[in-house]
Amino acid sequence: MPGEYVLRCILMLCCALLSANASNWLYLAKLSSVGSIRDEDTCERLQGLIQRQVQICKRSVEVMDAVRHGAQLAIDECQFQFRTRRWNCSTLETMPVFGKVVTQGTREAAFVYAISAASVAFAVTRACSSGELEKCGCDHNVHGVSPEGFQWSGCSDNIAYGVAFSQSFVDVRERSKGQSSSRALMNLHNNEAGRKAILSHMRVECKCHGVSGSCEVKTCWKAMPPFRKVGNIIKEKFDGATEVEQRKVGTTKVLVPRNSQFKPHTEEDLVYLDPSPDFCDYDPRSPGMLGTVGRQCNRTSKAIDGCELMCCGRGFQTQEVELVDRCSCKFHWCCYVKCKQCRKMVEMHTCR
Repeated sequence: MPGEYVLRCILMLCCALLSANASNWLYLAKLSSVGSIRDEDTCERLQGLIQRQVQICKRSVEVMDAVRHGAQLAIDECQFQFRTRRWNCSTLETMPVFGKVVTQGTREAAFVYAISAASVAFAVTRACSSGELEKCGCDHNVHGVSPEGFQWSGCSDNIAYGVAFSQSFVDVRERSKGQSSSRALMNLHNNEAGRKAILSHMRVECKCHGVSGSCEVKTCWKAMPPFRKVGNIIKEKFDGATEVEQRKVGTTKVLVPRNSQFKPHTEEDLVYLDPSPDFCDYDPRSPGMLGTVGRQCNRTSKAIDGCELMCCGRGFQTQEVELVDRCSCKFHWCCYVKCKQCRKMVEMHTCR
């Protein structure tokens, strides 16, 4: 019936808008600090949080500064990984901080969701290990003697707590009742893939004890990989992301490869629903779509950072600029380093 059809369309649109704005909590990175939050009322005033995230904030006020740090970590890593691409993770002063690109089911959105979920898990875990949080500390489940013969000791990173908090805080909108849209499934999958990038690459760090540095006794603990490695892993998954579509298998809605010739994606792979725009031109109707005019490019590269691809065939201009850098640095006892300033002329190429 027409009325039911209209109602169904409205509900689908609402679900899409809810899912599309699920990354608004990244706006916390715009705050200088939320460590001063000491009461529940402050949680109500934090921009970018939905009501259920506000409730989590009230229950876990002390964790929110780690969440803010995680938001900044996600933005910084995104900008590092995409620094030589047409879309370079530029942020806005409004929500969502990455603009329209995260409201569409593109592979760029897949990366943003994955790195964001990973960053919260990482930052909260690091806060646990450093003793900043009363609710958690080191992972005391890792103890005793390992099969390899070393003693578990030290402070193992409590990644289980960090991952659990990331799941409850980051996934909360998609896990709300009725969130079974293809975009919600995409976001949830990529959130988990981001956290897997940490879980699957936990490492063992050790310290030797004994006379004159001998290793008569070795104590070890579990540690997270550096976040730069996590970013590298997720960026590799971005490059090999799988285009998917929603299908119903029995009573369950799942995402499957759009092309049946592709092998099914794993839990650690990124998935996306929509093709990406070319990001060549500024679009005032699409916040965050800044184009590549004025972007620096590499004249000799044939890759995406090369002037031909970065400038979308528009050409580029070259100018000589003077760079000032520190050089001839010497250490003086005690204790400072003194450097000279060196100037050199270099060619800089920017897109027309």
